[in-house]
Amino acid sequence: MLRMVPVFFLALVASIVCVVSSTRSQTAQTRVAVMGMIHGDHRTSETWGLPQVEAAIRAFNPDVVFAEIPPDRWPGIRQDWLERGVIEDSRLKRFPEYTDVLLPLMLELGFAVEPCAAWTRKMADARRERIRQFAAAPRFVEQFAAYQHREAEVEAEHAAHPIDESDPLVIHSTLYDQRSKESLQPYDEYLNDWIGDGGWTHINQAHYDLIEAALARHRGERVLITFGAAHKYWFLEKLNERKDLQLIDLRPILVQARKIVSSK
Repeated sequence: MLRMVPVFFLALVASIVCVVSSTRSQTAQTRVAVMGMIHGDHRTSETWGLPQVEAAIRAFNPDVVFAEIPPDRWPGIRQDWLERGVIEDSRLKRFPEYTDVLLPLMLELGFAVEPCAAWTRKMADARRERIRQFAAAPRFVEQFAAYQHREAEVEAEHAAHPIDESDPLVIHSTLYDQRSKESLQPYDEYLNDWIGDGGWTHINQAHYDLIEAALARHRGERVLITFGAAHKYWFLEKLNERKDLQLIDLRPILVQARKIVSSK
């Protein structure tokens, strides 16, 4: 005859299971990868085109994607897509990796999307005006000349040692990140504080603040951060400072994605 298990014992086991499960979810390391996007160039690139982007996202299989989309625009974008299958946001239309790949895959694969871009239209307009003022104002003649000279030096140095910036394996390399940092250093040094919120360090910090807040909401998950490739080095430097994250090298996944696309 089977012996009846006391109800209190079952309740005790259930409570232990819940505690263990909760503890695991709290202590599981968040796995993060940063994917460098080339925006409109995805439409024409033969090596980092939309098919390769789609194959790479499928191969990575994220729980959540952090997208270069402003939080205030995301609810309307998401509603338009879910209810009518259309995209009307003018800024998002400049990002085919989202319009042609991310939104369709969001429904098919079921991952969440976190909007993590700090840009606003007012900020972008102000940046353009401040750059124009810097180039035209007599009081900045010497600074503007020094800025142009430093940019020319970096461009010449990089031109002497060219790399294929359309190859995703190059884009996701430490060499690419180093060159991005070198290319943007003059802009950051001479214009960051003058531009204000839209300056290079300021806007990257604002983006990263949104990323950190989103990471807190997705502890223990598999996270894919998708931003313009030039931002990648900035985010990786910050993410590498955290001990609770496992940063994933995307290159093996990109090789796999390339093989999948080429075999079709």
